[in-house]
Amino acid sequence: MPHYVMLLRYTPQGIANIKQSPSRLDAARKAAEAGGGKIHSWHLTMGQYDAVLITEFHDDDACAKFALSVGAQGNVSTETLRAFTEPEFRKVVNSLP
Repeated sequence: MPHYVMLLRYTPQGIANIKQSPSRLDAARKAAEAGGGKIHSWHLTMGQYDAVLITEFHDDDACAKFALSVGAQGNVSTETLRAFTEPEFRKVVNSLP
């Protein structure tokens, strides 16, 4: 399954309700699983982004649906990157002419 790196920023609503963030993460894990995906890890970060999720979904559509549903709650904004695993990377490079 494809992997994705999701970069999160807290919205004013999300930071105002930061103490509910752990329960929102638990709900996000359940939502990812309900959509056929998985959150492999979550990291609080310092700098341009507030948190990073490493996720896995069956396809881009499933990941987009998850990202949109998380963003629609108003607590975070997301930026999602398709991440290629090392074996996928090697396959791509080996297919170059």
